[in-house]
Amino acid sequence: MYHHSASASHSAAGSAAGVLDPAAADSKDAILFQRCTWCGTAMYHRLLCPVCQGSELRTERSEGVGTVRHSTVVHRNTPAARNVSLIEMAEGFVVRGRVMGPPVGIHSGDRVRLSTAKDPVRGEPVFQLVDEPYRAWT
Repeated sequence: MYHHSASASHSAAGSAAGVLDPAAADSKDAILFQRCTWCGTAMYHRLLCPVCQGSELRTERSEGVGTVRHSTVVHRNTPAARNVSLIEMAEGFVVRGRVMGPPVGIHSGDRVRLSTAKDPVRGEPVFQLVDEPYRAWT
């Protein structure tokens, strides 16, 4: 097991350390993710690369645009229904978050972008729909 030493130097965002530092983002509406320096796989909040098991990960900033891959409505432990979605970001990693809007109106394939709002309870990223759904026509 690795224990951090007080004499070790701290790496900044963009380095090969793979440590996600929330203060390293340029703005509040950014998602930081890691990319493996060996195979180039993008991932979110990992210690090792899921493909090659490499530990040399560099931190990058996402543009905040993605596609809903799965969305479900949750009624438990909340006063009102809310959605929980898996968002595949343009950089290639998947993040769990919430999409603003009516929970039953969020579907797989909807394009979303990162919102400036944060989920106050869970701290997960919040997204908003890029295109208004035209589901009434189908």
